[in-house]
Amino acid sequence: MAKIKHTKNELKKQKDNLKRFTRYLPTLLLKKQQLQLEIATIYRKMSELDREMSSLRESVYGWVGVFAEKVGIDKIIELDKIHVSTGNIAGSDIPVFKRVDFKEKDYDFIQMPLWVDYAIEAVKALTTLKIRYIIREKQLAIIKEELRITTQRVNLFEKLKIPEAKDNIRKISIFLGDLQTAAVVTGKIAKKQLGEKERIPAYQ
Repeated sequence: MAKIKHTKNELKKQKDNLKRFTRYLPTLLLKKQQLQLEIATIYRKMSELDREMSSLRESVYGWVGVFAEKVGIDKIIELDKIHVSTGNIAGSDIPVFKRVDFKEKDYDFIQMPLWVDYAIEAVKALTTLKIRYIIREKQLAIIKEELRITTQRVNLFEKLKIPEAKDNIRKISIFLGDLQTAAVVTGKIAKKQLGEKERIPAYQ
C-alpha cells in the first residue's frame, strides 16, 4: 500500500475515493448478477438444444437402414452461409444466431429413393441445431470471461479499495485530531506562561 500524507487535502482525496468506490460498487454487483443470470439462461437453452438434437437423431435412426444406401446426400445439400448478428449482454458483445442458408442441387426425383427428401430436411435441421449450439458456447465463453473480470473488480472494491480508503480516513483523522489537540494544549501553555510573566514585578 502506498504511503499516504497526513494532510487535510489527503483526507479530502480519500473521502472522495470512498464516495466514488461506494457509488460504483452497486453497479458492479448488478452487472455480476446480470451475467450470472445470463449464464444460467444460456446453459438452459443449450440443454434444450441438446435435447432437440437427441430427439432428431433418434427419429433418424429409424431410417438408418435406408440411409445406408449410397445416394450421395452430401453432394445434394451443403452449408452455404451462417448469418450471425451482434447482441449485448451487460456491456459485452455476443454473437446471436439468425439463420443458416443451404445450397441444394437438383436431383432426379424418379431415380432417388423417396426418403431422400426427409433426409435432406433432417440434415438441415440437425446442422442448424449444431450451429446454434456452437454459437451458444461462444456466448457462454464471452460472458464467463466478463463475469470473471467483473468478480475481480467487485472483490477489489469490496475487499481492498473501500476498506483501504476507510482505514486511511481513520488514520488521517486521528493524526489531524491529535495535531489539533496538541496545538490547543500548546496554545494554552504558551498563554499561561505569558500570563505568569506579566504578573512578575519588574525590579527597579
